[in-house]
Amino acid sequence: MYKTYEMTLAGRPLKIDVNRVAKQANGAVLMHYGDTTVLSTATASEKPREGIDFFPLSVEYNERQYAVGRIPGGYNKREGRASETAILTDRVIDRPMRPLFPKDYRNDVTLENLVLSVDQDCSPELLAMLGSAIAVCISDIPFDGPISTTQVGMVDGELVFNPTASQREVSDLTLTVSSTKEKVIMIEAGANEIPEDKMIEAIYAAHDINQEVIAFIQTIVDEVGKEKHTYESAAIPEEIFDEIKKIVPPEEMEEAVFTDEKQVREENIRVIKEKLEEAFAENEEYLAAIDPAVYQYQKKTVRKMILKDHKRPDGRAIDQIRPLAAEVDLIPRVHGSAMFTRGQTQICNIATLAPLSDAQRLDGMDELETGKRYMHHYNFPSYSVGETRPSRGPGRREIGHGALAEKALVPVLPSEEEFPYAIRTVSETFESNGSTSQASICASSMSLMAAGVPIKSAVAGISAGLVTGDTDDDYLVLTDIQGLEDFFGDMDFKVAGTHKGITAIQMDIKIHGLTRNIVEEAIAATKKARTYILDEVMNKCIDKPRDHVNEYAPKIMSIQIDPEKIGEVVGARGKVINAIIDQTGVKMDITDDGRVSIIGQDQDKMNEAAKMVHTIVTDFEAGMVFEGKVVSIKEFGAFVEFAPGKEGMVHISKISKKRIDKVEDVLSLGQIVKVVCLGKDKMGRMSFSIKDVAQ
Repeated sequence: MYKTYEMTLAGRPLKIDVNRVAKQANGAVLMHYGDTTVLSTATASEKPREGIDFFPLSVEYNERQYAVGRIPGGYNKREGRASETAILTDRVIDRPMRPLFPKDYRNDVTLENLVLSVDQDCSPELLAMLGSAIAVCISDIPFDGPISTTQVGMVDGELVFNPTASQREVSDLTLTVSSTKEKVIMIEAGANEIPEDKMIEAIYAAHDINQEVIAFIQTIVDEVGKEKHTYESAAIPEEIFDEIKKIVPPEEMEEAVFTDEKQVREENIRVIKEKLEEAFAENEEYLAAIDPAVYQYQKKTVRKMILKDHKRPDGRAIDQIRPLAAEVDLIPRVHGSAMFTRGQTQICNIATLAPLSDAQRLDGMDELETGKRYMHHYNFPSYSVGETRPSRGPGRREIGHGALAEKALVPVLPSEEEFPYAIRTVSETFESNGSTSQASICASSMSLMAAGVPIKSAVAGISAGLVTGDTDDDYLVLTDIQGLEDFFGDMDFKVAGTHKGITAIQMDIKIHGLTRNIVEEAIAATKKARTYILDEVMNKCIDKPRDHVNEYAPKIMSIQIDPEKIGEVVGARGKVINAIIDQTGVKMDITDDGRVSIIGQDQDKMNEAAKMVHTIVTDFEAGMVFEGKVVSIKEFGAFVEFAPGKEGMVHISKISKKRIDKVEDVLSLGQIVKVVCLGKDKMGRMSFSIKDVAQ
């Protein structure tokens, strides 16, 4: 028999069915939050995977269109590649859970989440995060849980928890916080320039709610949780380290790793490995352990020097940023370009402007988000780290970095009404040695300004690292971590924002959570660094958006019409709008709410097209004067076209102040004339005159 556990979470019922479905998984729960339903399962292989030096954890968030009552679009009526939302959800589930598995565990573990139904007021992503944690906790898979996750919004300055659809739509904050019983273990945020103190308040309000959920989860584990299985440890025996240290003393390893040149350090380590391979040539066990053992040796060396001696590998002070450089307009003919360099991390960002019709359409589970007009894409080629491998398209890391940079910049973008463009920025990683995602934010901000996008303010990003000791009070927060400090450290705390406040946070850690002191210190350190980057580097390169778009970018003007008159502008089978396009050479888009975008390079032609649209949608009234072309001549008068699809008749008596016998005596086809509207005739039709136009 299955059992259901219930609690009230943010005013809505949370129900968890255990032992109801998927009983062959190591752990499975059927999660219900409101009418949202997600199946979360956890499975592990019986034996470790051979030949690897990492924990093989896979996280899958599987969306099904039936969950929102839809059939997938396109020819193939089956779900295909995971959506960007699904990939980002995979990452946000992985990040708080991975550190809580044993470090020497090499069994394959898969966390699967199947979205079965969606209630827009109850986030399926949140339910998958909770479900994954519970499934592992009640399984026999070793895991140092429970953990819980809470989403936070801010509406009219007030915090709301696990916000509903209507609250998410107007929220100034999208924050996700995961916690253990004692500490915060994951933070993900997008914010509308939220001050640092308000962000900290929101993080720890979520942390408090997480404690209630953790207590609830613990009752489930106590009742139905399985005993954790034993496993084959992948830890390197201490005697191997002892032998390595005899051949490579600690001072030799310190000299090898402490350099500001990544290539020099890698060459030093290569020489050390060759030395060890020669020494252990007759011992296969020791030979097989050289790579992971040297990695661990480097890690211990770097951590000890940073924490005890306050010495960083490249010689910088603890709060010192690497050398910075910024420039714009380095790529010709593109709409905007900028390059941002921080030490051996270098990003070139290119901005492209296009009509709103080029905005991305989304086919996800969230009915509130059907499209986006700003897209940030991030590329990470192998040459940026001195390696060679074929490009297979963007992976989860690339998608995650692009989404983080996108999230950081959205709050400062102009509205569609202010700037009727779709915008794409692409960050090309030229060189990488730590925190390319934050360099992407800096480069993108400058690229947008160079392209003439009127962003509200510049945005900069920076990352803080962490090295911890044996107690909660024994730690050191590092500003601007490079790759080595990221690999061997305990935290990558990325914060982006403006002078006014935070626009994005992403926190990755490798330990079992952070104390409040560490979180506050990291946020303070990144604010100080962010301010320096904005004032001393970015603003000295370009301090405000250009007052016009690049000469190669399309010019777009936007006018609003009554949505009921869209049909008049389009015409039967597009006849009218196509005539405007043919006559002026512009491109045109019309949205369902009546916004008409006119795209072109020649401002006079764009003005002409706009005038035609205004004429078409205008209700004629007496006294209005128009200019048009004679398109038809009859015995009783002439027809004048003011705009495509818009004609008026001028009676022969209204053509000239002198009496005329034939219309052709005064007018000819194609002639441009001015007419004035006289009002309605006896038949109720609009009457026009040439002779009554005021001179």
